[in-house]
This record gives sequence, C-alpha cells and structure tokens, in this order.
Amino acid sequence: MRVLVTGAAGHIGGYVIDELLAHGHRIIATDLVPVDDPRVERVHTGDLQDRALVREAMEGAEAVVHLGAIPHPNSEDDSALFATNCLTAHRVLDEAGRHGVRRVVAASSLSAIGLAWSPVPQSPRYVPLDEEHPFLVQDPYGLSKIVLEEAARATHRRYGTDIVCMRFPFTGTGERLKLQLENVRADPESNRGDLWGWLDTRDAAEAVRRALVAELRGCHVLNVVAPDTASPLPTASLLEQYHPGVPAFAELPGHTALFDGGACARLLDFVPRHTWRESPPVLAEAPSQEDG
Repeated sequence: MRVLVTGAAGHIGGYVIDELLAHGHRIIATDLVPVDDPRVERVHTGDLQDRALVREAMEGAEAVVHLGAIPHPNSEDDSALFATNCLTAHRVLDEAGRHGVRRVVAASSLSAIGLAWSPVPQSPRYVPLDEEHPFLVQDPYGLSKIVLEEAARATHRRYGTDIVCMRFPFTGTGERLKLQLENVRADPESNRGDLWGWLDTRDAAEAVRRALVAELRGCHVLNVVAPDTASPLPTASLLEQYHPGVPAFAELPGHTALFDGGACARLLDFVPRHTWRESPPVLAEAPSQEDG
C-alpha cells in the first residue's frame, strides 16, 4: 500500500517508516520539519492544521498512519496544546474519509485514561486496566487523546473508514529506553501515574503495520503495551505501595504489566516481544464478560 505517515520525523515515525518499507509498502511523509529520507516517495513539510497541506499529502494514499501531534503536556498554553492536537487529529481523519482512505491507524495514548499527567494524583479503578476503564482525565494532553478517539469513531460512522487507535505508553528503545528505566529504578513513585507501562519502539512500529493490514472493520481502541513493567520491583509490591486498595481482576505474578493487552493480541495477533529483562513475562488479560 501507499501509506501517508504524519509525524514522520518523530521518534516513532522513523521506526514506522523502516517497518513499512521493509514489508513492501510505499511512503508519503509529512511533518513540521523536513523528512530527509530518499526511500520516501513524497515529503510534505508543514503544519497539519493547514487544510491544503493535508489534502495535498493525502492524494494517492491508500492508508494513513497518524502520529503527528504535540506528544506531551508541557506547554505554556494548555488551551493551545489541546486545540492543536484536536484540530490536527480531526483534519487528518476527516480528509482521510473524504479521500476514500479505507484504513487509518492513529496514535492515541494511555494518557487518555487520565492517570499519567494528572495534576491531582489518582489511582486506577481496577487492574489490569483495559480499554473500558472510565476516563479520569484532568490534563489537556490526555483530553486531546479522548477527542482523537471520538473523532475516529465519528469518522467511521460518517465515511465508513476503518480505524485503529493505539493507546501507547512511554515508547523507547536504545538509549532513550535505558534512561527511562534508570529513572524508574531510582524513583518508582515518579512513574506511578504511568502504572510503570512501557513499549519498545520496534514493537510499536510492528503493531502499526499489523493494524494496517489486519482483517477488521469498524473503529477500535487498543492498549499496545509491553507485557511487563518498567520497574525491577514486583508488580504486587508496586500496587501495594503506590496504589493500595485497587482491586485486581487477574493474577499479576512477577513483573506483569498493569494493562490488559488482550484486545491487541486478539485483533492484531500481536503481543509485544521486546523486553529489557532476561525473559519475557506472561501477558496479563482480565477475564472477559463471557468468562463471568
């Protein structure tokens, strides 16, 4: 397929381009900064708030990977951050629908739940945290990701576009991941809002590719997260110390992640495989309603 990748110059964008090219896809790239990659068919440099730029970039695209957004809540103007992320998400999704694009994969965030950047510290209502967990969001970044997911549902209803919104945690590999792990080891409490979730960027890229070609219809929101935590402490100890009293609806042995990745495994046939430990843990999945 010819795939438009927004935010192509970002950390995840580079790995997504490598992954897609390695599997025979062709790339149209767009970002605020130039994308200097001779393997890319076309590059459109500019702001995704610009309707003309998005329309031009969308020409000839058979699928879209939307990664372009302000990727953190650090802003002097919360309202401007929120408005930018919401407008760019709607612009890309709506133009994809208008152009007849059949599949969009969009980067949402586990921050949509509202724990990660919460000005007032909160705990989850239960763990493992699945896609049905209620929103607790207070910050503009997490709120913008909720809007992205709702815009995706609206786009599917209006145009029939099949969309996968991927809720990523902290994503890194190499030195970026090493620094994150060192920070979590030194101060586990600093990562309590993230529930110590993480994902190797190579797994993020593979998940994006699988979502582009998966046999599914509709609009889906998926947790895409490593099956272990970013902490050397046992998961039970982390819960007891930093989120006491939170009910657990599944066994959480060892360093098992506090996020339910079952939907990603079922719909994309994918479980993140990279780990910073000697051996990967077992995927945590809460019982389905059918299981009682």
